[in-house]
Amino acid sequence: MRRLPRKLVMFGAGIVVGLLILVIALVGRGNPDPTTAGPESSPRATTPASPTPARPASTPSQSASPHLSPRSTSPSETATSRKPKPAPTKITTKAAPKPSASAKQGTALAAVATLPVKGRAPKTGYDRDEFGPAWADTDDNGCDTRDDVLNRDLSRKKFDGCVVLRGVLDDPYTGETIHFRRGITTSAKVQIDHLVAESDAWQKGAQQWTASKREKFANDTLNLLAVDGPENASKGDGDAATWLPPQKSFRCDYVAHQVAVKRLYGLWVTAAEKVAMQRVLRSCPTMKLPTRQAIPPHPATTSHPKHSTRPKTGSGSDGSGSSSRTGSGDSNPGSGSGSDQGVVHPGAFCAPAGATGHTAKGTPMECKTKPGDPRNRWRSAS
Repeated sequence: MRRLPRKLVMFGAGIVVGLLILVIALVGRGNPDPTTAGPESSPRATTPASPTPARPASTPSQSASPHLSPRSTSPSETATSRKPKPAPTKITTKAAPKPSASAKQGTALAAVATLPVKGRAPKTGYDRDEFGPAWADTDDNGCDTRDDVLNRDLSRKKFDGCVVLRGVLDDPYTGETIHFRRGITTSAKVQIDHLVAESDAWQKGAQQWTASKREKFANDTLNLLAVDGPENASKGDGDAATWLPPQKSFRCDYVAHQVAVKRLYGLWVTAAEKVAMQRVLRSCPTMKLPTRQAIPPHPATTSHPKHSTRPKTGSGSDGSGSSSRTGSGDSNPGSGSGSDQGVVHPGAFCAPAGATGHTAKGTPMECKTKPGDPRNRWRSAS
Protein backbone atom coordinates (compact mmCIF):
# COMPACT_ATOMS: atom_id res chain seq x y z
CA MET A 1 0.00 0.00 0.00
CA ARG A 2 1.31 3.38 -1.01
CA ARG A 3 1.85 5.85 1.75
CA LEU A 4 0.40 9.40 1.51
CA PRO A 5 2.79 12.28 1.64
CA ARG A 6 3.38 13.65 5.11
CA LYS A 7 2.25 17.13 4.29
CA LEU A 8 -1.03 15.90 2.94
CA VAL A 9 -1.61 13.86 6.07
CA MET A 10 -0.90 16.81 8.31
CA PHE A 11 -3.25 19.04 6.22
CA GLY A 12 -6.07 16.56 6.54
CA ALA A 13 -5.49 16.23 10.26
CA GLY A 14 -5.68 19.96 10.60
CA ILE A 15 -8.99 20.02 8.79
CA VAL A 16 -10.34 17.33 11.10
CA VAL A 17 -9.15 19.20 14.20
CA GLY A 18 -10.74 22.41 12.92
CA LEU A 19 -14.03 20.65 12.33
CA LEU A 20 -13.93 19.21 15.84
CA ILE A 21 -13.28 22.62 17.33
CA LEU A 22 -16.23 24.05 15.33
CA VAL A 23 -18.50 21.25 16.55
CA ILE A 24 -17.41 21.79 20.13
CA ALA A 25 -18.09 25.51 19.80
CA LEU A 26 -21.55 24.93 18.40
CA VAL A 27 -22.35 22.48 21.16
CA GLY A 28 -21.12 25.00 23.73
CA ARG A 29 -23.51 27.70 22.48
CA GLY A 30 -26.45 25.44 23.13
CA ASN A 31 -25.41 24.75 26.75
CA PRO A 32 -28.54 25.31 29.03
CA ASP A 33 -26.43 25.97 32.09
CA PRO A 34 -26.84 29.69 32.89
CA THR A 35 -23.56 29.71 34.77
CA THR A 36 -21.62 28.91 31.64
CA ALA A 37 -23.61 31.01 29.19
CA GLY A 38 -22.41 34.52 28.38
CA PRO A 39 -24.78 37.44 28.37
CA GLU A 40 -24.79 37.62 24.61
CA SER A 41 -25.30 33.88 24.14
CA SER A 42 -28.34 33.70 26.48
CA PRO A 43 -31.66 32.85 24.74
CA ARG A 44 -33.31 35.72 26.72
CA ALA A 45 -31.05 38.24 25.04
CA THR A 46 -32.38 37.20 21.65
CA THR A 47 -36.06 37.53 22.63
CA PRO A 48 -37.68 39.90 20.09
CA ALA A 49 -39.92 41.65 22.72
CA SER A 50 -38.16 44.62 24.27
CA PRO A 51 -39.53 46.86 27.10
CA THR A 52 -37.69 49.91 25.81
CA PRO A 53 -40.21 51.07 23.15
CA ALA A 54 -43.14 50.72 25.59
CA ARG A 55 -41.69 52.96 28.33
CA PRO A 56 -43.19 56.30 27.09
CA ALA A 57 -46.72 54.93 27.30
CA SER A 58 -46.31 53.45 30.77
CA THR A 59 -44.19 56.11 32.42
CA PRO A 60 -46.26 57.34 35.43
CA SER A 61 -44.97 60.94 35.18
CA GLN A 62 -46.32 61.21 31.64
CA SER A 63 -49.65 59.38 31.84
CA ALA A 64 -50.70 61.10 35.06
CA SER A 65 -50.74 64.62 33.58
CA PRO A 66 -54.19 65.62 32.18
CA HIS A 67 -52.71 68.49 30.12
CA LEU A 68 -50.62 66.27 27.85
CA SER A 69 -51.77 64.50 24.74
CA PRO A 70 -51.59 60.66 25.08
CA ARG A 71 -49.99 60.53 21.66
CA SER A 72 -47.12 62.89 22.43
CA THR A 73 -44.45 63.12 25.10
CA SER A 74 -42.36 65.71 23.30
CA PRO A 75 -41.78 68.86 25.39
CA SER A 76 -42.12 71.00 22.26
CA GLU A 77 -45.47 69.41 21.45
CA THR A 78 -46.66 69.86 25.04
CA ALA A 79 -45.77 73.53 24.99
CA THR A 80 -47.59 73.96 21.69
CA SER A 81 -50.77 72.42 23.09
CA ARG A 82 -50.80 74.93 25.98
CA LYS A 83 -50.26 78.11 23.95
CA PRO A 84 -53.90 78.66 22.77
CA LYS A 85 -55.26 78.59 26.35
CA PRO A 86 -54.45 82.24 27.31
CA ALA A 87 -56.03 83.53 24.05
CA PRO A 88 -59.72 83.44 25.18
CA THR A 89 -58.82 85.40 28.32
CA LYS A 90 -57.24 88.18 26.29
CA ILE A 91 -60.23 88.41 23.95
CA THR A 92 -62.70 88.56 26.85
CA THR A 93 -60.75 91.32 28.55
CA LYS A 94 -60.77 93.52 25.45
CA ALA A 95 -64.44 92.91 24.68
CA ALA A 96 -65.78 93.58 28.21
CA PRO A 97 -65.83 97.40 28.08
CA LYS A 98 -67.66 97.55 24.74
CA PRO A 99 -71.28 97.39 26.10
CA SER A 100 -70.66 100.34 28.46
CA ALA A 101 -68.52 102.33 26.04
CA SER A 102 -71.55 104.14 24.60
CA ALA A 103 -73.32 104.52 27.96
CA LYS A 104 -71.26 107.22 29.64
CA GLN A 105 -72.06 108.19 33.19
CA GLY A 106 -74.63 110.96 33.43
CA THR A 107 -76.35 110.09 30.16
CA ALA A 108 -79.94 108.93 29.81
CA LEU A 109 -78.72 105.67 28.27
CA ALA A 110 -76.59 104.87 31.32
CA ALA A 111 -79.48 105.77 33.63
CA VAL A 112 -81.75 103.16 32.03
CA ALA A 113 -79.57 100.43 33.54
CA THR A 114 -80.31 101.75 37.05
CA LEU A 115 -84.10 101.38 36.72
CA PRO A 116 -85.54 98.30 38.47
CA VAL A 117 -87.29 95.80 36.21
CA LYS A 118 -90.57 94.21 37.32
CA GLY A 119 -93.88 93.15 35.85
CA ARG A 120 -96.79 95.57 35.52
CA ALA A 121 -98.96 95.51 38.65
CA PRO A 122 -102.78 95.35 38.40
CA LYS A 123 -104.60 98.64 37.80
CA THR A 124 -106.92 97.85 40.68
CA GLY A 125 -107.87 100.94 42.69
CA TYR A 126 -106.62 103.48 40.16
CA ASP A 127 -108.48 106.79 40.03
CA ARG A 128 -107.39 110.24 38.95
CA ASP A 129 -108.39 111.60 42.34
CA GLU A 130 -105.63 109.44 43.88
CA PHE A 131 -103.17 112.01 42.47
CA GLY A 132 -104.75 114.96 44.24
CA PRO A 133 -106.55 118.08 42.99
CA ALA A 134 -106.18 118.73 39.29
CA TRP A 135 -103.41 121.17 38.41
CA ALA A 136 -102.69 122.24 41.98
CA ASP A 137 -100.40 125.23 42.48
CA THR A 138 -97.60 123.13 43.97
CA ASP A 139 -94.88 125.73 43.30
CA ASP A 140 -96.88 128.50 45.04
CA ASN A 141 -96.43 131.02 42.24
CA GLY A 142 -100.13 131.88 42.30
CA CYS A 143 -100.91 130.08 39.01
CA ASP A 144 -102.05 126.51 38.42
CA THR A 145 -99.77 123.96 36.81
CA ARG A 146 -101.60 123.83 33.47
CA ASP A 147 -101.06 127.55 32.85
CA ASP A 148 -97.45 127.20 34.03
CA VAL A 149 -96.81 124.60 31.31
CA LEU A 150 -98.66 126.58 28.62
CA ASN A 151 -96.60 129.63 29.58
CA ARG A 152 -93.39 127.60 29.26
CA ASP A 153 -94.15 125.74 26.02
CA LEU A 154 -96.12 128.24 23.89
CA SER A 155 -94.84 131.29 22.03
CA ARG A 156 -96.59 134.55 21.09
CA LYS A 157 -98.79 134.26 24.18
CA LYS A 158 -101.55 136.52 25.39
CA PHE A 159 -102.43 136.46 29.08
CA ASP A 160 -105.16 137.45 31.42
CA GLY A 161 -103.22 137.30 34.68
CA CYS A 162 -102.07 133.70 35.01
CA VAL A 163 -104.38 132.44 32.30
CA VAL A 164 -102.90 131.86 28.85
CA LEU A 165 -105.65 133.01 26.49
CA ARG A 166 -103.87 132.18 23.25
CA GLY A 167 -100.49 131.24 21.85
CA VAL A 168 -98.63 129.13 19.30
CA LEU A 169 -97.34 125.60 19.94
CA ASP A 170 -94.65 123.93 17.86
CA ASP A 171 -95.93 120.47 18.68
CA PRO A 172 -93.07 118.13 19.60
CA TYR A 173 -95.12 114.98 18.92
CA THR A 174 -96.17 115.73 15.33
CA GLY A 175 -93.96 118.63 14.27
CA GLU A 176 -97.02 120.68 13.35
CA THR A 177 -97.77 124.27 14.37
CA ILE A 178 -100.93 124.61 16.46
CA HIS A 179 -102.64 127.94 17.16
CA PHE A 180 -104.05 127.67 20.65
CA ARG A 181 -107.10 129.68 21.73
CA ARG A 182 -108.71 129.19 25.07
CA GLY A 183 -112.37 128.16 24.94
CA ILE A 184 -114.80 125.35 25.56
CA THR A 185 -114.50 124.02 21.99
CA THR A 186 -110.89 125.04 21.23
CA SER A 187 -108.79 124.34 24.34
CA ALA A 188 -108.65 120.60 23.60
CA LYS A 189 -106.40 121.23 20.60
CA VAL A 190 -103.54 121.57 23.08
CA GLN A 191 -103.37 119.21 26.04
CA ILE A 192 -100.85 118.77 28.83
CA ASP A 193 -99.40 115.28 28.64
CA HIS A 194 -97.94 113.38 31.55
CA LEU A 195 -94.88 111.86 29.83
CA VAL A 196 -95.09 109.05 32.36
CA ALA A 197 -98.85 108.63 32.55
CA GLU A 198 -100.46 108.60 35.98
CA SER A 199 -102.03 105.21 35.24
CA ASP A 200 -98.65 103.79 34.18
CA ALA A 201 -97.08 105.15 37.37
CA TRP A 202 -99.88 103.60 39.43
CA GLN A 203 -99.05 100.16 38.02
CA LYS A 204 -95.31 100.57 38.57
CA GLY A 205 -94.96 101.77 42.14
CA ALA A 206 -97.25 104.77 42.77
CA GLN A 207 -99.85 102.64 44.56
CA GLN A 208 -97.48 102.54 47.52
CA TRP A 209 -96.85 106.30 47.64
CA THR A 210 -98.30 108.82 50.02
CA ALA A 211 -101.02 111.14 48.75
CA SER A 212 -98.63 114.13 48.84
CA LYS A 213 -96.05 112.32 46.71
CA ARG A 214 -98.68 111.43 44.10
CA GLU A 215 -99.84 115.05 43.97
CA LYS A 216 -96.27 116.23 43.53
CA PHE A 217 -95.78 113.72 40.70
CA ALA A 218 -98.99 114.82 38.94
CA ASN A 219 -97.85 118.46 38.94
CA ASP A 220 -94.11 118.02 38.34
CA THR A 221 -93.23 120.08 35.26
CA LEU A 222 -90.38 117.68 34.50
CA ASN A 223 -93.11 115.17 33.60
CA LEU A 224 -95.45 117.59 31.79
CA LEU A 225 -95.50 118.80 28.19
CA ALA A 226 -97.95 120.80 26.04
CA VAL A 227 -98.77 118.67 22.98
CA ASP A 228 -101.26 118.02 20.21
CA GLY A 229 -104.53 116.95 21.86
CA PRO A 230 -105.58 114.11 19.49
CA GLU A 231 -102.05 112.64 19.48
CA ASN A 232 -102.00 112.71 23.26
CA ALA A 233 -105.30 110.85 23.32
CA SER A 234 -103.86 108.16 21.02
CA LYS A 235 -101.01 107.58 23.47
CA GLY A 236 -103.36 106.66 26.30
CA ASP A 237 -101.36 105.42 29.28
CA GLY A 238 -98.79 103.64 27.11
CA ASP A 239 -95.12 103.35 28.00
CA ALA A 240 -92.09 103.41 25.68
CA ALA A 241 -92.73 99.82 24.61
CA THR A 242 -96.23 100.60 23.30
CA TRP A 243 -96.14 104.24 22.12
CA LEU A 244 -93.59 106.73 20.81
CA PRO A 245 -94.11 110.18 19.23
CA PRO A 246 -94.69 110.08 15.45
CA GLN A 247 -91.94 112.71 15.01
CA LYS A 248 -88.83 110.51 15.25
CA SER A 249 -86.47 113.42 15.93
CA PHE A 250 -88.20 113.96 19.30
CA ARG A 251 -88.10 110.35 20.49
CA CYS A 252 -84.74 110.63 22.24
CA ASP A 253 -85.91 113.64 24.24
CA TYR A 254 -89.24 111.96 25.02
CA VAL A 255 -87.69 108.74 26.31
CA ALA A 256 -84.93 110.59 28.19
CA HIS A 257 -87.62 112.51 30.11
CA GLN A 258 -89.38 109.26 30.99
CA VAL A 259 -86.12 107.81 32.29
CA ALA A 260 -85.45 110.94 34.36
CA VAL A 261 -88.94 110.90 35.89
CA LYS A 262 -88.93 107.18 36.68
CA ARG A 263 -85.50 107.41 38.23
CA LEU A 264 -86.46 110.47 40.30
CA TYR A 265 -89.61 108.88 41.71
CA GLY A 266 -88.34 105.32 42.04
CA LEU A 267 -90.74 103.82 39.49
CA TRP A 268 -89.87 100.56 37.82
CA VAL A 269 -90.04 99.52 34.16
CA THR A 270 -91.09 96.30 32.47
CA ALA A 271 -88.50 94.24 30.59
CA ALA A 272 -90.03 95.22 27.23
CA GLU A 273 -90.08 98.88 28.25
CA LYS A 274 -86.40 98.82 29.20
CA VAL A 275 -85.46 97.26 25.86
CA ALA A 276 -87.48 99.93 24.02
CA MET A 277 -85.83 102.74 26.00
CA GLN A 278 -82.35 101.42 25.27
CA ARG A 279 -83.13 100.97 21.58
CA VAL A 280 -84.18 104.62 21.25
CA LEU A 281 -81.37 106.08 23.38
CA ARG A 282 -78.62 104.17 21.56
CA SER A 283 -79.23 106.53 18.65
CA CYS A 284 -78.33 109.46 20.95
CA PRO A 285 -75.86 107.94 23.47
CA THR A 286 -74.52 111.29 24.68
CA MET A 287 -77.92 112.78 25.63
CA LYS A 288 -77.92 113.91 29.25
CA LEU A 289 -80.77 113.30 31.66
CA PRO A 290 -83.22 116.21 31.33
CA THR A 291 -83.84 118.62 34.20
CA ARG A 292 -86.75 120.93 34.98
CA GLN A 293 -86.97 124.11 32.94
CA ALA A 294 -87.79 127.34 34.72
CA ILE A 295 -91.34 128.63 34.36
CA PRO A 296 -91.37 132.18 32.94
CA PRO A 297 -93.08 134.78 35.14
CA HIS A 298 -96.78 135.28 34.48
CA PRO A 299 -97.57 138.94 33.79
CA ALA A 300 -99.62 140.91 36.32
CA THR A 301 -100.33 137.89 38.52
CA THR A 302 -100.79 140.05 41.59
CA SER A 303 -103.20 142.54 40.05
CA HIS A 304 -105.12 140.02 37.93
CA PRO A 305 -105.36 136.72 39.81
CA LYS A 306 -107.23 135.08 36.94
CA HIS A 307 -105.74 131.69 37.71
CA SER A 308 -109.05 130.95 39.44
CA THR A 309 -111.33 131.75 36.50
CA ARG A 310 -111.99 128.28 35.16
CA PRO A 311 -113.05 124.81 36.23
CA LYS A 312 -111.08 121.75 35.20
CA THR A 313 -113.09 119.51 32.92
CA GLY A 314 -112.46 117.73 29.63
CA SER A 315 -110.77 114.68 28.15
CA GLY A 316 -108.01 112.87 29.97
CA SER A 317 -104.43 114.02 29.58
CA ASP A 318 -103.29 110.45 29.13
CA GLY A 319 -106.25 109.44 26.99
CA SER A 320 -108.17 107.43 29.56
CA GLY A 321 -111.42 109.26 28.81
CA SER A 322 -112.02 110.45 32.38
CA SER A 323 -112.19 114.06 33.53
CA SER A 324 -108.80 115.50 32.95
CA ARG A 325 -105.93 117.66 34.03
CA THR A 326 -105.73 119.30 30.62
CA GLY A 327 -108.37 121.95 31.25
CA SER A 328 -109.81 121.30 27.80
CA GLY A 329 -113.29 122.15 29.04
CA ASP A 330 -112.41 125.68 30.14
CA SER A 331 -115.46 127.69 31.07
CA ASN A 332 -116.19 131.20 29.94
CA PRO A 333 -114.89 133.62 32.58
CA GLY A 334 -118.09 135.54 32.18
CA SER A 335 -120.33 132.68 33.29
CA GLY A 336 -122.98 133.76 35.72
CA SER A 337 -122.91 132.93 39.40
CA GLY A 338 -124.52 129.65 40.24
CA SER A 339 -124.00 128.10 36.78
CA ASP A 340 -123.58 124.33 36.73
CA GLN A 341 -120.15 123.29 35.44
CA GLY A 342 -120.74 119.56 35.18
CA VAL A 343 -117.90 117.23 36.24
CA VAL A 344 -115.22 119.07 38.24
CA HIS A 345 -112.15 118.15 40.29
CA PRO A 346 -112.11 118.74 44.05
CA GLY A 347 -109.55 121.38 45.00
CA ALA A 348 -109.14 122.80 41.49
CA PHE A 349 -109.36 126.57 41.01
CA CYS A 350 -112.73 127.75 39.76
CA ALA A 351 -114.95 130.72 38.94
CA PRO A 352 -117.29 132.35 39.48
CA ALA A 353 -117.89 132.00 43.18
CA GLY A 354 -121.07 130.07 43.83
CA ALA A 355 -120.85 127.95 40.66
CA THR A 356 -121.82 124.31 41.17
CA GLY A 357 -120.66 121.00 39.78
CA HIS A 358 -120.07 117.41 40.76
CA THR A 359 -117.17 114.93 40.82
CA ALA A 360 -116.93 111.95 38.50
CA LYS A 361 -118.47 109.93 41.33
CA GLY A 362 -121.42 112.33 41.64
CA THR A 363 -120.42 114.22 44.80
CA PRO A 364 -121.95 117.76 44.75
CA MET A 365 -119.29 120.51 44.57
CA GLU A 366 -119.38 124.29 44.92
CA CYS A 367 -116.90 126.99 43.84
CA LYS A 368 -116.02 128.83 47.06
CA THR A 369 -113.30 129.89 49.45
CA LYS A 370 -112.58 128.70 52.97
CA PRO A 371 -110.82 130.18 56.02
CA GLY A 372 -107.09 130.40 55.36
CA ASP A 373 -107.51 130.06 51.57
CA PRO A 374 -109.15 133.08 49.91
CA ARG A 375 -108.98 131.57 46.42
CA ASN A 376 -112.05 129.97 44.88
CA ARG A 377 -111.70 126.22 44.58
CA TRP A 378 -114.07 123.35 44.00
CA ARG A 379 -115.04 122.21 47.45
CA SER A 380 -117.74 119.98 48.85
CA ALA A 381 -121.14 121.65 48.63
CA SER A 382 -122.14 120.41 52.08
